Amino acid sequence: QQNLQVIMVLPLHLTSHPMDSATQPQMGQRLDLRCESSNEDSGVYWVHQDKAGTLRFIVFISSLSRTTFAGNTRTSKRFEAGKDSMFYWLVVKSFMPQDEGNYFCLININQVLYFSSGQPVFFPGQQHLHPTSLSSAKMPSTSCPAFCNQSPLPQTPLSVLACSRHFLTSAPRGSLTRAGGKLDFLCDIFIWVPLTAACFLLLIALAITVILVRCPCPWQGTGNG
Repeated sequence: QQNLQVIMVLPLHLTSHPMDSATQPQMGQRLDLRCESSNEDSGVYWVHQDKAGTLRFIVFISSLSRTTFAGNTRTSKRFEAGKDSMFYWLVVKSFMPQDEGNYFCLININQVLYFSSGQPVFFPGQQHLHPTSLSSAKMPSTSCPAFCNQSPLPQTPLSVLACSRHFLTSAPRGSLTRAGGKLDFLCDIFIWVPLTAACFLLLIALAITVILVRCPCPWQGTGNG
């Protein structure tokens, strides 16, 4: 079986597959998703929106290719992830029904979240069976930055997450704000994962400092003369 590969590009660096172009893998097939970011200092998050419209954090990939999966683990039984040059990649090892839905990557710059366009991934013939995840008719309305008000939001489930790709890319950098309060639970993940890692490193440094201060060093017992 051939591997499926889809490239998704963040608004900061533009060329992407159409949002309504669905990828159709086979059962058990390996799916390769790649996200290109022109920002070299920030890592990338991968998020999955399932058929019911629920968003789930998959992995954070740092700029140094260090991965943190859901549950604060370094590895996952279902996914692989990493960085290759400017591409942050996610692999679904064996595509199963629970993996169907929309996949998208995002980046956090100056406490502002930038989203890629979502990539629908469904088994052949299954996409039309899940209207709640592919139509905005039942999605709650959201607020949008001033630069997006010139045009209606795209008729996709990601309209609840971000404005259309055209306005995302034409907006001044840093002008994008979160759409309503729908991403608060995701923001907790994006804030606490790196914060937890920083606190852990600080705790290690503090422990080493305490050990060095309290250790009986040889030169402390020698007197003058």
